[in-house]
Amino acid sequence: MRALEGITVVSVEQAVAAPFATRQLADLGARVIKVERPEGDFARAYDRAVRGWSSHFVWLNRSKESVVLDLKSDRGRVALERLLERADVFVQNLSPGALDRLGFAPRELRQRYPRLVVCSISGYGSTGPYRDRKAYDLLVQAESGLLSITGTPDEPVKVGISVADIAAGMYAFSGILAALYRRERTGQGALLEVSLLDSLAEWMGYPLYYAAYGGRAPERTGAHHATIAPYGPFPARDGVIFLAIQNDREWVRFCHQVLDQPHLAEDPRFATNPDRVAHRRELEEVVRAAFARWSTEELEQRLEAADLAYAQMRTVQGLLEHPQLRARHRWRQLSSAVGPLLALLPPFSLEEEEPQLGPVPELGQHTRAVLRELGLEEVEP
Repeated sequence: MRALEGITVVSVEQAVAAPFATRQLADLGARVIKVERPEGDFARAYDRAVRGWSSHFVWLNRSKESVVLDLKSDRGRVALERLLERADVFVQNLSPGALDRLGFAPRELRQRYPRLVVCSISGYGSTGPYRDRKAYDLLVQAESGLLSITGTPDEPVKVGISVADIAAGMYAFSGILAALYRRERTGQGALLEVSLLDSLAEWMGYPLYYAAYGGRAPERTGAHHATIAPYGPFPARDGVIFLAIQNDREWVRFCHQVLDQPHLAEDPRFATNPDRVAHRRELEEVVRAAFARWSTEELEQRLEAADLAYAQMRTVQGLLEHPQLRARHRWRQLSSAVGPLLALLPPFSLEEEEPQLGPVPELGQHTRAVLRELGLEEVEP
């Protein structure tokens, strides 16, 4: 029996944040009924990279049932009401107030269905001056300050994945799990609200404290670290090695066993991490000059022998072929109308429980069956 087997989730969802949250629930065995508008979740049309299907949609929507309902029609609203009567969890990420206008205000649903866990995901929350602003991932990265600390000194750079949506989706997932656990003890559902801005603001914790009490925000330093040194990419004779020296003990080993320059460990410019950050330019010149003498293979051997952290920069193709993922059997296959597709196992697993990795649904694939189950055969989506 999977952890969430027997739990029914109804989700009026689109794009990334809510679908990511509900996919985690589906992986744990929940039945997830994805309610789509007649034209479908617009993430279905983001690209055609996966044999004609959207890469975002394939990633976010395995193991779900797709039900098309026009919630602006009486028939569609009746069907959603029937679904909620049987649901344990309701998730939605429509614009603030949209469900209220349809007669499904979250607070009213909590009163109608006391055991229901209701989770609303929005860009900026249901109150405040930004309530009605459109909130796409890049815009929330900008509003959260993330862009101000990401990139090079000359240019801010967007994080390459939908980090605001993913953060909100993960907080929705963990919040729903907590609410279900509490319901087991109290019999009561819950009303949850998660915003993209709140989620990224939490993830900005270290820069916030650094700026609030240090007098200035961390600087943009590209792939280097704003407050730790040496930390980041350094060219070798035939490539690039990424370093992460975390403390003064590691710095001493680095000087003795990797650089072959033990005197640097005693240099007052580099004795402590704050000193090394203050003299970053001189420090990095020393490391680059030393690394230019060796190949990446030679440097990796030296770093391994000194028990120091390092990495090589892989491409996305390199991640697909990563030896660690293969060695730990992280890849699976799931089915779809366009053929078998790759799927990664969830990052966490429960002992002796294989995650549910069901097919990616076609638009409206389950509409008839679900409406028949609700006794609404005559309702057309």
